[in-house]
Amino acid sequence: MVLGFVNSTVMAKKYSIGVDLGGTKTLAVVFGEKMNVVGSVRVPTEGHKGARQGLKRIWATVQDAINEADVSLDEVRSLGIGCPGVVDSGEGILREASNLGWEKVRVREYLAGRIGGNVCVLNDVDAGTYAEYHMGAGKGARSLLGVFPGTGVGGGFIYDGRIFRGKSVSCMEIGELRMLGATLEGKANEPVTLEGLCGRLAIASTCVVEAMRGNAPTILEHAGKDISKIKSGTIKKSIDAGERAVLNIMKRSANYLGIGVTSAIELLAPEVVVLGGGLVEKMPEIYLEGVSAAVSRYGGKAIVRDVRFVVAEMGDLAVAAGAAAYALGEQC
Repeated sequence: MVLGFVNSTVMAKKYSIGVDLGGTKTLAVVFGEKMNVVGSVRVPTEGHKGARQGLKRIWATVQDAINEADVSLDEVRSLGIGCPGVVDSGEGILREASNLGWEKVRVREYLAGRIGGNVCVLNDVDAGTYAEYHMGAGKGARSLLGVFPGTGVGGGFIYDGRIFRGKSVSCMEIGELRMLGATLEGKANEPVTLEGLCGRLAIASTCVVEAMRGNAPTILEHAGKDISKIKSGTIKKSIDAGERAVLNIMKRSANYLGIGVTSAIELLAPEVVVLGGGLVEKMPEIYLEGVSAAVSRYGGKAIVRDVRFVVAEMGDLAVAAGAAAYALGEQC
C-alpha cells in the first residue's frame, strides 16, 4: 500500500517506523521511502502491566515489525510514536495516559537509546490528524480539525501543516469539554464531559440498558451485558437489525458531538473537519449528518457556513503513518 507522502529530504537510510500505542492494541509499521508499508505487527497493549513492561513491549513490537519487513536497524532513519493522552513532545514524555494508567513515561529516551535515530513522541490523535492533513481526507486544506470518537473522544488541529499544541504539551483534548447536563459519573454537581456522552464506553453502557429493557436483542446476542464486548461493529449490527433504540442512542451521541465540535469551530474556524475512529468508520452517515446538522444549528453562520465535513480515509494506519511522517520531517 502506498500512502502518497514523500519526504523531500534525500535519505541515506531508507525506512521510517510509525507506532500506534492504543489503549487496547499496539501497531508498529515500517514504511519505505514513499511511505509504502513494508512490514507491520499488531499486538495487545496490556497497559495494565505498567509503563516499564509497556515500553519493553513497544520495542519488541518494533523489532518484530523490522524483522517482518526484512530490513536492518541500520536502515531505519526515524521513528514516530502516537500515544494516548497528554504528551510533552519537546521532552518526548508521555505525561499522562489515563486509559493505560501511565504517568511521566520517558518514551523518547527509551526508544532513542535502542533505535539510534530520530524519535518523535506525539499525541495519537495529533498523529492521526497529521496523516489525514498530509495524506488523507484533508489533503490540500490550509487548516484541519480532526475529531475521533473511540473509547474516548480525541481531537487534533493542523494549521499550515503544523500541529497545534501548547507551549510544552499536546492540547485539543476536545473530549474534556464540559457540557451542561446530568450524569451519574464524577462528583456531585460535576458537569458531564463530551467524552462521557460520545465515547464508546458511554454509548455501550446505554446500549446495555436498552438491551435489558428488551429493545436491543442483537446487543444481548453478540455481547451480552459485557460493555467491553460492545464494539462499533456490534452497535452497527443492532442498527442494521432495525433496533430503533440503539439508532436513537447513536443519533443523540452524534448530536452531542456536534455541539462540542461547534465550540471548537467557533474558536479555530477550520477549513475542514475530519471525523474518524472506529465508530465513524462503521456509521459514517450518522456522524456526518448528526455533527454537521448540530454545527449548522448552533454555530455562528459567518464562521460555520464554509466548513467542510469529511470522513477520515487513513483507517487503522492513520496514527502510525502520521507519527512516521512527522518524525521524517522534524528533528525531535
